[in-house]
Amino acid sequence: MLFNSYSFIFLFLPITYVGMLWLGRFGPRLASLWLGLASLTFYAVWDSRFVLLLIASIGFNYSAGYWIGLCRTGSANANMQAKFFTSVAIIANLALLVYFKYTNFFIDSVNHFFDGEISLLHIILPLGISFFTFTQIAFLVDVYRGIAREYNFIHYLLFVTWFPHLIAGPVLHHKQMMPQFSHDETYRINLDNIVVGLTVFTLGLAKKVLIADNLSEFATPIFAAATSGVTLKFFEAWVGALAYTLQLYFDFSGYSDMAIGLSLVFNVRLPLNFNSPYKAVNIIDFWRRWHMTLSSFLRDYLYIPLGGSQKGPTRRYINLMVTMLLGGLWHGAGWTFLVWGGLHGLYLMVNHGWRELKVRLKWREGGRLARLGSGALTFLAVVVAWVFFRADSFASALAILSGLTGLNGMSLPGVIHNKMAVYFNIDGISIADSVGGMALFSIFVGFFLVWFCPNVQQIMRNYRPTWEDMMRKGEPDLSLPSGQVARFLIWRPTASHAVTLGLLFYCCFISLNKVSEFLYFQF
Repeated sequence: MLFNSYSFIFLFLPITYVGMLWLGRFGPRLASLWLGLASLTFYAVWDSRFVLLLIASIGFNYSAGYWIGLCRTGSANANMQAKFFTSVAIIANLALLVYFKYTNFFIDSVNHFFDGEISLLHIILPLGISFFTFTQIAFLVDVYRGIAREYNFIHYLLFVTWFPHLIAGPVLHHKQMMPQFSHDETYRINLDNIVVGLTVFTLGLAKKVLIADNLSEFATPIFAAATSGVTLKFFEAWVGALAYTLQLYFDFSGYSDMAIGLSLVFNVRLPLNFNSPYKAVNIIDFWRRWHMTLSSFLRDYLYIPLGGSQKGPTRRYINLMVTMLLGGLWHGAGWTFLVWGGLHGLYLMVNHGWRELKVRLKWREGGRLARLGSGALTFLAVVVAWVFFRADSFASALAILSGLTGLNGMSLPGVIHNKMAVYFNIDGISIADSVGGMALFSIFVGFFLVWFCPNVQQIMRNYRPTWEDMMRKGEPDLSLPSGQVARFLIWRPTASHAVTLGLLFYCCFISLNKVSEFLYFQF
């Protein structure tokens, strides 16, 4: 059941919400149990075979967290027991993840490098296993550190299975969600949250249905052509790479907004997970904006425990590379994902080294032109890495990269080629008939929205849709964002905005019958 489906919007969502309100009259415990069961039902619609696996994982980690919390009495012996239980529980979670996600990858790698003939196992990857596993590992570590403790199993069940985040994140923390689930007000109607939540959901739905799905029509055939051995020239390769770069952006950004909006309808605020990453001026900035909760998880539970930057520059660079390689493998069991992670590890090493060099030489920060160049270089590096992320194999990735560099020859879309031929002799440049004006227009619109328009958080900034907004002290900031955003783009509950949003939802509504799937569901 996709967020962008008729069954979810017009059946699951209203039934779940009305059930929560009705049971909320009898107390928050029943209402939270209803939401937990509804979330399990949401998961079961995908594949009921793995519901028992999800429940078993929840039961195991709740029990482990309970015992870890009891062991933390302060004595040395008790702390050793807590550390032992934590280690065993984390290893068990990782073993489950490795079995389902990486067993066949290891077997295939052994067969490839050692000419083996080991048969692949018939393993189906449970949906969302990476997200609910990482969420629970974070919980166990937080319990061991004394940050979290949970004795309410129903709230823990809801914490792990909460349907807006269950399939593709964000990665949640105990401190972000448990206080919200325990409030009586959470299970009562809040018109402000309904209006703001549905607005954020509709904006995310538009990103997914109207932009990302249309961009896939240009990216998918070109990457498929590279896989089948077609020689891609300059224009086709760039259209494919840029279309996928934008498709993934709007797909994941749209999902993140939809998750935040849906959760807010139920009076629960999720953490921000996406903040205009293509506006980043360096790769460090990029990872503070892209998949923010995963970046925080890798930093807090992997990079820092490895030593972070506290053991010298050489150790820091090693830690960065190890973290990003494992981050690449988290996204997918394949060597192309490992290369993607390795490239970003290399990018981060260069970025940190460049910063150290500037400090050592006492160079000033550059002006607007320097920031523009830095942003362009960062974006180009990200595009190159996305090629490996999307490609089915090294061969297809290298075929795309060869096209990007012009090694396979030049090409122009037919509409441009024909017009330029009137003024220039361009017989040596081939015509790309497979992609043309519509691809250019879609990519242009995508980049205009990415680089020159506010994101959803900026549009809705006066209404605090995220957990970070809720934690912000003081009254909401009603001023416009430093003169960058036109006044009419800042959302307000007015008739004009309601009409605009209604038209946008209608455009999405008539497009819901298309075949569609969120890209991050496979991770």
